[in-house]
Amino acid sequence: MSTIITGMGAVSAAGLGCQETTTRLFAEPVTPQATTRLTTSLTLPVFEVDLQSSGKTSRTQELLDIALAEALNSSGLSGSELKNARVGVCIGTSVACQLNDIEYYSQLRSGNNPDNRPVETFYQGNPAEVIQRKLKLSGPVFTIANACSSGTDAIGWGSALIANGICDIVIAGGADELNRVPLAGFNALGVCGDQPCTPFDANRKGLNLGEGAGVVVLESLAHAESRNINPELMVAGYGAATDAYHITAPHPDGIGLEQAIHQALASAEITEQDIAFINAHGTGTDSNDRCEANTLGRIFGEQVKYLSTKRFTGHTLGAAGALEFIFTAIMLQQGRVAISSGFKVLPDDIPFAPITRQFAGDFSYAMSTSLAFGGCNSAIIIQKVR
Repeated sequence: MSTIITGMGAVSAAGLGCQETTTRLFAEPVTPQATTRLTTSLTLPVFEVDLQSSGKTSRTQELLDIALAEALNSSGLSGSELKNARVGVCIGTSVACQLNDIEYYSQLRSGNNPDNRPVETFYQGNPAEVIQRKLKLSGPVFTIANACSSGTDAIGWGSALIANGICDIVIAGGADELNRVPLAGFNALGVCGDQPCTPFDANRKGLNLGEGAGVVVLESLAHAESRNINPELMVAGYGAATDAYHITAPHPDGIGLEQAIHQALASAEITEQDIAFINAHGTGTDSNDRCEANTLGRIFGEQVKYLSTKRFTGHTLGAAGALEFIFTAIMLQQGRVAISSGFKVLPDDIPFAPITRQFAGDFSYAMSTSLAFGGCNSAIIIQKVR
């Protein structure tokens, strides 16, 4: 059963909405700055979204709401259509609102009587359940917290719910806000750069964190056609594999990533030669870029065409896979591929350079890959429907 993409919504430092995002992907990226929102002594550059929070809910949920509204609007689905269909929700996140309560716990441990709003936010902070309640849906609900592959896995799981006839529609994606706990944690790991990230470059210094949300509306072909929707894009294949090599570092030989890619190709019933380009995880860290670039080169050969979009958004953690899925879909729709921004010099430990010049073509298939803590790896393939 085919899984059609009928709606997309995105919010990140690359833009508020898919239209702004499209413009940014083919232009110069914004320059990350030290956070203006978080209380921290770290002055590391980050990609913050220009959004004033209301304070009524978590920032993750606010980002998710923006992406959700755009995705539903672009899908053309009405409230009654959602009510009468089997609609599931799959949302990936790594942080959500769960690390925002440090001051509350500090006051509580000191014997004070702090405001209980952080507790209420915590209990109401499951992003998939929030969407289910908001839209009054009755289908299966999953919040997937699988570190940095969460967004990709949420869309992969969502497509499986449709392919197996469990749902007619699935709202899938990922969302994460900037938070000082992961900022301090990644800094402690020594993988944060003090300059804008330069994925796959010889002088790469590390990643920049970011925030955002990406949401897609997935439908079965039959349900989309019942609404007179002519499909343009579909989820063609998905694969996931865990090599469990290290708690934070990828396997140096990319064993899990290679398995995930071959699973995705097999499920799409295509070969390596059918993939026009790969939107890689590409964080700008030594271990990720070396592992990923060498694995892609081994699978796709010297003609491999790959890029990273992290220089546009930073690493948005649980949102990364969903946003990069959408960026990949945009490039397929546009029939043109953006450059791997930030790359200048090919290092000795990477065999083939990423894309350095924009190029156009009548592409059929593209892939997005994600690597996560715990040795988790995911790959997802999008097809442009003829």
